[in-house]
Amino acid sequence: MDRIFNASWIKAARQPGEAVVDFIKDFTVKPFPVKAELQISALGVYSCTINGKNVTSSVLNPGWTDYNKRIQYQTFDVTSLIGKENTIVIGTGIGWRFHKWYDLSSKTVTHKTVAVIASLSLTYENGEETVIYTDSSWLYKENKVRYNNMYNGETIDYTFRAKAPHPVSVLAYTKDTLIPQEGEYITEQEIIRGKKLYTTPEGDTVIDFGQELTGYISFYVKGKKGDTVKIRHFEMPDKNGNVYTENLRSAKQLLTVVCDGNSHLIKPVYTFYGFRYIAIEGMQVDSADEFTAIVVHSDMKRTGYFRCSDEMINQLFHNIIWGQKGNFLDVPTDCPQRDERLGWTGDAQVFCKVASYNFNVEKFFRKWMGDLRAMQKPSGTIPSFVPTKFDDDGGSSAWADVATILPWQMYLTYGNRELLEENYMLMKKWVDFMRKWALKKKPDEGISTNPYLYEGHWHFGDWLALDLPDKEAVEGATEKDIIGCAFFYYSTSLLIKASEVLGKDCKYYKNLYKNIKRAFIRKYIGDDGRISCNTQTACVLALHFGLYNEKEPLAKQLTELVNSYGHLTTGFVGTPYLLHVLSDIGETELAYKLLRRDEFPSWCYPITQGATTMWERWNGYKPDGTFATADMNSFNHYAYGAVGDWIYERMCGIRQKEGTAGFTDIVFAPETTQQFSFAEASIETANGTVSSKWENTASGIDFTFTVPQNTQAVAIISGKTYKLTTGINKISV
Repeated sequence: MDRIFNASWIKAARQPGEAVVDFIKDFTVKPFPVKAELQISALGVYSCTINGKNVTSSVLNPGWTDYNKRIQYQTFDVTSLIGKENTIVIGTGIGWRFHKWYDLSSKTVTHKTVAVIASLSLTYENGEETVIYTDSSWLYKENKVRYNNMYNGETIDYTFRAKAPHPVSVLAYTKDTLIPQEGEYITEQEIIRGKKLYTTPEGDTVIDFGQELTGYISFYVKGKKGDTVKIRHFEMPDKNGNVYTENLRSAKQLLTVVCDGNSHLIKPVYTFYGFRYIAIEGMQVDSADEFTAIVVHSDMKRTGYFRCSDEMINQLFHNIIWGQKGNFLDVPTDCPQRDERLGWTGDAQVFCKVASYNFNVEKFFRKWMGDLRAMQKPSGTIPSFVPTKFDDDGGSSAWADVATILPWQMYLTYGNRELLEENYMLMKKWVDFMRKWALKKKPDEGISTNPYLYEGHWHFGDWLALDLPDKEAVEGATEKDIIGCAFFYYSTSLLIKASEVLGKDCKYYKNLYKNIKRAFIRKYIGDDGRISCNTQTACVLALHFGLYNEKEPLAKQLTELVNSYGHLTTGFVGTPYLLHVLSDIGETELAYKLLRRDEFPSWCYPITQGATTMWERWNGYKPDGTFATADMNSFNHYAYGAVGDWIYERMCGIRQKEGTAGFTDIVFAPETTQQFSFAEASIETANGTVSSKWENTASGIDFTFTVPQNTQAVAIISGKTYKLTTGINKISV
């Protein structure tokens, strides 16, 4: 057992409101240990120094989990920091526990109680070991960070003088929930200098960093003692160029500094912000580059790249990448700026495929799937967001289906059977929940009497679709029961595939799979072969999931709907599959037309408005210069970036052979068009980099495919199959 389990939780004898608490221990060591190892965790978020030097470059430790069930602890080698006389300081803020809904299952711990637990082991050359634990000998004092809140920001007061340190209280809190670090560490990734300094019509001093990001700012401040500097963070100006913060809802996203007459380098430690712009009050600013923005996200390795002849599509891909950077912060959040920032399951499942192509997210999602398992209800349902601050039973189709879609996609991308084994019961329990619900025969409760259709349950619907007259409506026109039944079928199919990979009996689910399809056809497919709900999303789901064998009527119905509107109308549920389905039914040129469309609504319309990340809503900022409802309008929200997997798989043709995983057997099948002169993409896999490029020339099309070692590959071009070899392969047609 790790040494941290021998330590005690400690807290301030008197919690100082929402100020940061420093826990302090002075200690002397004999010269000199050959190894010093610190294990540490917190109820809250911590920073830690030994002799004034940071023990880690990671931030916002120990990350975000369901604190009642799982709290990560970290292990750091701190040998180089140890001297003869030493001081360890653990600064601890409230972190993700700031909300009252996050109260822990203990009468002695509230959502504002910060506490730490740590062990520092010192090992000498002769094998002797000394261990320093958090216990009653530690002291605490208040920090100059007088206020910290994940939504509202930080207040740093340099005039504050802490009183002499006080003895801590030992906290009688369980250590059974402590787990070693599972996910990627959150780290500072890059620095962006301010690009433009200007004054708004209302007189605010604003700096534009030129890129929407998640993180915080850094700058030098100097003012007279008692002067106050306030920095507001926001995403977009309004149509008049003034500061727009209404879409933050109650989140203040404020950094406040109280000056003491000296110069200080400012950088928040216990919170993060989502922003492109800052508005500065209380100090003179002469140049935009006096301020830098520090980009923060989980430390994922970039693996996927794309480039083409259309700069608009290149910018779209850039926005997809930055949407992922901005929202993969230990959990896959929906947005990084307003008073939400939650791990919404629906957003994660629609984006997980392209996420795994863009970056190596195996470790990131492995940790979050642990969170999913921890929060899955005994019934098998999944909360709508994880970790959750409510007693949320969830169960919405396309949201709770993350339980099957995410583990299966991680297996496909990385080929790791252990991921399936770890999450097999997560998958099975969710499918069993839908099955049990479908078996209920209580018409008076609005529950389906059809034992093979997941109907009557509460669902989000085709979130933020544009097929209702009220464009501010959120649930879309597609019947929720159709969505529920379609995903019941799809999740069952994935459970069957996982069972076959793991060698588990799935006869029952194969029979269930067939019966769901029969029941769906009987209820929702008419004699003419069309689906009863005349929406793009209904057609897309039936076609993509294979819910009806006769594709022609559904294909015609979908094509008519797209052409009649002249644009997509799909929401979170239908959009990820729309272009794939158009390619499947021979409408690739129509798919390209939708991809390249730059009028509202489209993927490229936000780019015409200066977007550098994906928007939550198609109509977040309207052509008339007004915003969608401030109740829900994020400008950094990755879900619609799911179109990126079509760019990799269909536009550039990098796909895996059916029945394989881990990119060991590749089928290159680019769907070319004269609308681009070239397109290229690459994905770094465990065996090496897989890449595909096509280029229109005067004589035809040139293809270049790169196949890594230990990988089989073929190219399918104009119906002809070419066997490829390791290395670079060139084909001209």
